[in-house]
Amino acid sequence: MIYAVIDVGGNQIIIEPGKFYDVNYIFANPGDIISFKRVLFCSKSGNYDVGTPCLDQVCVKAIILKHLKGKKIKIFKVKPKKNNRTKKGHRQKLTRIFVQDIFGLSI
Repeated sequence: MIYAVIDVGGNQIIIEPGKFYDVNYIFANPGDIISFKRVLFCSKSGNYDVGTPCLDQVCVKAIILKHLKGKKIKIFKVKPKKNNRTKKGHRQKLTRIFVQDIFGLSI
């Protein structure tokens, strides 16, 4: 089993080839092939490689499938004794990627 930990948009994600992931919005068009260079950890059949902080020789290749919005989050603020109530909503912009391969495994 091959998997890696990558840093995408300030979040660390455990990924495997052949699976879909929703990450923070990436400025690219659907259908574009992108590569992630910030690979923090990589494992292949029990052997692993840890970067300090990144592995220079490892690269993850993924394809952008579509852009979407996340689940709606409601923010409700109350200031007691002031009769002040504020209700807001937010939907995070996301990008769905399909991880094709992990290149440069030296393990």
